Amino acid sequence: MATIIEDAEVLLEFQKEGEASEQEVDVKYKEAIAAIEDLEFRSTLNRPEDELGAVLEINAGAGGTEACDWADMLLRMYKMWGEKKGFKLSQLNYQEGDVAGIKSVEIEIKGDFVYGLLKGENGVHRLVRISPFNAQGKRMTSFASVFVHPMVDERIEIEINPADLDWDTFRSSGAGGQHVNKTESAVRVRHLPSGIVVECQEERSQHMNRDKAIQMLKSRLYERELERQRAEREKVEAGKMKNEWGSQIRSYVLDDRRVKDHRTQHQTSQTDAVLSGEIDEFLKAFLMHHN
Repeated sequence: MATIIEDAEVLLEFQKEGEASEQEVDVKYKEAIAAIEDLEFRSTLNRPEDELGAVLEINAGAGGTEACDWADMLLRMYKMWGEKKGFKLSQLNYQEGDVAGIKSVEIEIKGDFVYGLLKGENGVHRLVRISPFNAQGKRMTSFASVFVHPMVDERIEIEINPADLDWDTFRSSGAGGQHVNKTESAVRVRHLPSGIVVECQEERSQHMNRDKAIQMLKSRLYERELERQRAEREKVEAGKMKNEWGSQIRSYVLDDRRVKDHRTQHQTSQTDAVLSGEIDEFLKAFLMHHN
């Protein structure tokens, strides 16, 4: 950081002496500004859980095929974002829509600071478009909910009493290899004290799915504790921005070519780019605004 700023200052002196162009100074100045903004952004990721990977859950809202297709579009958006970042993605749970798209899906995204980057995506995402499923070409509104859970690892200790767990097995239902639907390898576990239910059908063996389900359960319990702590902080810090967890956070209006975040007012006309995973500006705007 210091080197970039020093380089910009030196180049400015060269420009005053006629040894560097104004264009060169402008390029170096923009590099320095970008570095400062990135440092400010990174400073917002200061919670212990921010460093963790994440489980991202998408559920289609009311609206049948339209909502299921919208949920599938969001899944593609987050997958493309994760792939561009070099993160490792794996599908944990999947339920197809009746006609198209998906009713619900859970994916794990492994990488540094994934949860910190994505935690502002929690909430309801609204799509407005000319429906490809409507013969009259009507303008339709669809909703899907997104939940982001921190995926705990060995850095976070969560104790679970085996006596508090109720296990069930079933056949996998999602898209997959030839092993799918042949054996009851998928698992469902209910944590009796909290009522939290987790399903996992990612792996080929029941044993591996049980291990992953326990990790997912620990993540949910950890998140519940974080939410409790957040609620306590909000009571004390009533003057700060209210917690908008679970509310409508963003609208994607395709025929008007506009994506707008209702919390930060950040918006863009590049709807195709956003739906292809270019969401960093929205993530940064939320973190800077919330911080």
